[in-house]
Amino acid sequence: MARHCPECGFGNAEGAHYCSKCGAFLGAEEAPRESTTATYRVGETGELIPVELEDVVAREGAALVIRSGGGRVGESFPLQGERLTIGRRPDSDVFLDDVTVSRDHALLVTRQGGYFLDDLGSLNGTYVNRSRIESQRLEDGDELQVGKYKLTFLQR
Repeated sequence: MARHCPECGFGNAEGAHYCSKCGAFLGAEEAPRESTTATYRVGETGELIPVELEDVVAREGAALVIRSGGGRVGESFPLQGERLTIGRRPDSDVFLDDVTVSRDHALLVTRQGGYFLDDLGSLNGTYVNRSRIESQRLEDGDELQVGKYKLTFLQR
């Protein structure tokens, strides 16, 4: 059974302690457990504002939450409007500041009554549930990977 890197998602050999692709520590082997993450949004002046994710999802209908990468675990992005831009461009709706993320990496859009994630020709690709995608309809709980960041899509 492969051990997947928490930073880049690469499948490493069983018993490996460090990722053979990016060098990240894989962590101690332990039984899977349910985890909880404190969730927040960043205010206009940079302050961290705690949020109840269930309230955000109920109010907005859906949200993205960063689960790993960049030291921003727990940051949430409610899906407001019909489009949400994801990328390294500072004016992106979901700004992910890392060289593994393209300036205009992906776009989350409302289409046919659901949310779709579209890759915008990014160099490193966009992944949903560890499969590289061009366009994918999202379901509640899907894991997205954009560069070194892993995000979870939550929908009511």
